[in-house]
Amino acid sequence: MAVWTRAGKAGPVEVLLRERWVRALAELSGEALTLTSEPLNGLPNGAERGRAAAAAAAAGSPGGARSPEPPSPPLPALALAASPRSPPPPPPSRSSPGRAPCRSPPSSPPSSSASASPPSGVRRVRVVKAEAGGLGISIKGGRENRMPVLISRIFPGLAAERCGALRLGDAILAVNGIDLRDATHDQAVQALKRAGREVLLEVKYMREATPYIKKLSLVSDLPWDGAAPQSPSLSSSEDSGSPKHCSPAKDRKVIPLKMCYAARNLSMPDLENRLIELHSPDSRNTLILRCKDSATAHSWFMAIHTNIMALLPQVLAELNAMLAAGNTPGSGREVKHVAWLAEQARLDGGRQLWRPVLVAMTEKDLLLYDCMPWNRDAWAAPCHSYPLLATRLVHSGAGQRSPCMGSDLTFATRTGTRQGIEMHVFRAETHRDLSSWTRILVQGCHSAAELIKEVSLGGILNSQEVRLQIHYENGFTISREEGGSASILFHYPFERLKMSADDGIRNLYLDFGGPEGELTLELLSCPKPVVFVLHTFLSAKVTRMGLLA
Repeated sequence: MAVWTRAGKAGPVEVLLRERWVRALAELSGEALTLTSEPLNGLPNGAERGRAAAAAAAAGSPGGARSPEPPSPPLPALALAASPRSPPPPPPSRSSPGRAPCRSPPSSPPSSSASASPPSGVRRVRVVKAEAGGLGISIKGGRENRMPVLISRIFPGLAAERCGALRLGDAILAVNGIDLRDATHDQAVQALKRAGREVLLEVKYMREATPYIKKLSLVSDLPWDGAAPQSPSLSSSEDSGSPKHCSPAKDRKVIPLKMCYAARNLSMPDLENRLIELHSPDSRNTLILRCKDSATAHSWFMAIHTNIMALLPQVLAELNAMLAAGNTPGSGREVKHVAWLAEQARLDGGRQLWRPVLVAMTEKDLLLYDCMPWNRDAWAAPCHSYPLLATRLVHSGAGQRSPCMGSDLTFATRTGTRQGIEMHVFRAETHRDLSSWTRILVQGCHSAAELIKEVSLGGILNSQEVRLQIHYENGFTISREEGGSASILFHYPFERLKMSADDGIRNLYLDFGGPEGELTLELLSCPKPVVFVLHTFLSAKVTRMGLLA
């Protein structure tokens, strides 16, 4: 295996996060890529604009900037000062099947602090909690943030979501008659926790505050490890919105590079040639980086790709150590090479796309996986398995039918199977990778021929059951069973073979120039595997003789 020198690199990039580009500082080490959000005036990406909008909304000046010097107006007045051009959506007129009870209460409120008819824009919503599970909301804001208490998240499946009458951006003015207009965040949390099973909320929708309650674009939230997000309790402070919870120093993501797949122009169009794709080993997540120009993107891609390839010897050692315990000597399961490639897939209508595929090569087989097989059970269940002896490389580099981008980095394999010929077109990411795979495949097929040496299969010749044996050294033998022993009908070395052909269904044709003429063997299945094995034997023998195959 080639020796790769690990690269170190650092610089600004942009990360695609929740359909937004977020600026970050990328630091590349030997085994990981670390992304740290670049703060804007001390706040993470997207926080400053959303917070300013929320403060403006609370101050009654939508979209306008607010000077920090004047004191903030009292919150009780702010909470009710919603803009008349931002009416809330009308609540459902009737309950949907399966929803929790949630309705407008009778005109008489449960507390004297509320009037019989709510002010304009204020809604009264009754939510009944289920036996298991809470109210199902998270809140932001509070007096210490100079904001009303806002609903920032509604969790699926819980009472608030099943109710259908609450929405993100609703300011909670009261809970069971307890006034929250001047409450701190913690006071609001405690009021909601003590509300009991039946909760009566007074809410008012504040459209201008929605940028504030939307979750910030945090690099640390990149879903790289595939862990399912947990639903926080009401006492959780992650949604408090206070400055201490927006610390840019903690907005960092460390991405281990071992068996990641660095690619370009694969899953996302890149007309400016500025994007880098990093696919996780489990194929569940994809990280998209954008650089300032094409040259910078190329430099970053080569550095990341180099470090991934430098980790392959370690991966091979771990794989072979894992497989060694369950394999017997000579089983041919030693892994010779493993790496990600892009495979061409054909869609309806003749369209084509490229998709990631993990390709592994053992002493005898070519294996395809859709994700990295880290354990023996996963290793034993590839998407496709092809014997190297019946596989050949049919082209490497650009072909006449490959005008698409990256076509000069493609290669194709064909394998003879019982169902016919299976063809796969792969794309490498660099010319060095293409050269490496070309060499590894050809040498792997030849090594498999020298290792296996012989194939044998049954058939019918001249209405007699016979057995065809093809030996790497000794050539062709056709024999017939007689009285418990084999009677040799024909035996020819490879150099006597004049012609071989098949009909793609069952018949194999061999002509050795003998007096018997062309031999027609009717096999028990498709003859393609035999034809490919024959080609591999001949190619390996010619290469061993020092000639080009």
